[in-house]
Order: sequence, then C-alpha cells, then structure tokens
Amino acid sequence: MYQHLTETGLKLFSEKGFEATTLDDIASHAGIARRTFFNYFSSKEEIILAWQNGLPDALYAEILRRGKTVTPFGLVSEALMTMTINMSPDVAILIARITQSTEQLRLGNQMKFLKMEEAAHAALCVLWPETERVQALKIAAMTGVGAMRIAVDTWLSEACSKPLSQYLESNIRSLQSTVTTS
Repeated sequence: MYQHLTETGLKLFSEKGFEATTLDDIASHAGIARRTFFNYFSSKEEIILAWQNGLPDALYAEILRRGKTVTPFGLVSEALMTMTINMSPDVAILIARITQSTEQLRLGNQMKFLKMEEAAHAALCVLWPETERVQALKIAAMTGVGAMRIAVDTWLSEACSKPLSQYLESNIRSLQSTVTTS
C-alpha cells in the first residue's frame, strides 16, 4: 500500500499540481479512506520524501549489480547515469520542482544526497573491502553524488531544458578531465 500511495500521489501531483492535490484526492484515487492514508503518511510532503528515500537503496543495488567493472568513481558515475536515464523525465521534473517549494522538502532533498553518498560508499566497501581503501572509496562516492547534485541544480536553473542525464554526463567528464590533467 505504501508504494501504491506513493505512485498515486506522484501521478496526481503531475496531473493537478502539488498544491492543488489534496489528501482526499490521493486517498480516493488509491481506493482507501482518508484515515487509512495516515497509517502510511502524515502529509502529502511525505510522499515526495518517500520517493526520494528509495534512491539510496536503488543506487546501492545498482553499484553492486555492476560489480568491479571499472574504478570506484567510474562505478558510482555509471550507476547514477543508469538511474538518471531510467528515471521518468516527467516525474523527475515534478519532484525536483516540488522539493524546492518548502523548507522541509529542501532539507529532505539535501538529506537524500547524503544518504546516496552513504549508500554508494557502503556498496563500494562491499566490492573493495580492503580497509586501506575506505577513505578513497568515500571520496569516490561523495564526488560521484556531488556531480549528480550539481547536475540537478543546473538542470533546474536551466528550466529542465535538456535531459538530466546530459548534465550529469557533462559534470562527470569535467571532473575526470580536471582530476587527470594538470
């Protein structure tokens, strides 16, 4: 039901707008009573946060799925690119804009990136368990997710004029050339 309510809320937000969508709308479209909604969420903002909370787990799984095929930074970058490409553009734009609308959602959005860094680091440590690599793996995770964070910021500032994946790819290339050239 949690996933169903999340999907229903996101669908309604995209159709009616976040502010115009009521809890009654979400409950009705999900086929539940308004009271039942509160067993899962305390507000419609929490639906946005629920979607965001799934991203760290998805990143962790994508990194492990790929295995030790490239460098740790390359692995985080490729996993983020895959997630970005597979993300529904309409939902991504909607979520990105909504998360800028209230302080609670802005903070939740920043927390999402921190959790993604932690998830990426944890996955890298599974693949490269040597203790002497822990710090370097953390840097790789933070740098990869940082490239994503800046991509989202630029994407929003340019009115989502190009796919998010293009901004992320550009940031990754810029970072790689900065690190490997003098």
